Amino acid sequence: MANHIVFFGLVALTLCHLAFTFEPSPLQDFCVADSTTSARVNGLACKNPMNVQADDFFFSGLNIMGNTSNPVGSKVTPVTVAQLPGLNTLGISMVRIDYAPRGINPPHTHPRATEILTVLEGSVQVGFVTSNPENRLISKVLQKGDVFVFPVGLVHFQRNVGYGNAVAIAALSSQNPGVITIANAVFGSNPPIAADLLAKTFQVETSLVDQLQSKF
Repeated sequence: MANHIVFFGLVALTLCHLAFTFEPSPLQDFCVADSTTSARVNGLACKNPMNVQADDFFFSGLNIMGNTSNPVGSKVTPVTVAQLPGLNTLGISMVRIDYAPRGINPPHTHPRATEILTVLEGSVQVGFVTSNPENRLISKVLQKGDVFVFPVGLVHFQRNVGYGNAVAIAALSSQNPGVITIANAVFGSNPPIAADLLAKTFQVETSLVDQLQSKF
């Protein structure tokens, strides 16, 4: 019994550490984001607590299927501090991800968050790539009810490998995890990265880089 108590205590401490490693620890009960102020802080300024309402801690809509009619065949519905002001300083957010058959959530990274994902419907291949020099792909096909974690900062992806639509819910260890989609960042930057530089990086002809950049 004592071993079980120690184990669950360690789990609780680990989860608390995950939630607050990359976010400022709150110094009060809550700090609802004030979207009306121009004050610049690491996070968002706090709304006057006397003006806080239940709706500041509420979001509705994760039951609604996202529109996957796009080139990648997926739709991410975020619930970050931008959608739910009560998340400010709490170090957590979530998303719903819808996938059309063969749809993908392209390789991307969250610079400020670890992500833990669970499949609600369908079969979803997930994976992430370790950092240089190994660049090892760690991948698995998930079924309904399965859970997978993507470590903070690592490039990761999902793909619907079933015959119908798929749905997943993910939690992230930041109120504002950020997202960098690799293809968009490399081929769609503004201003563009020099085509000859990318051609040398990927060991391809400049004309192919021009073609890829035109898509983003």
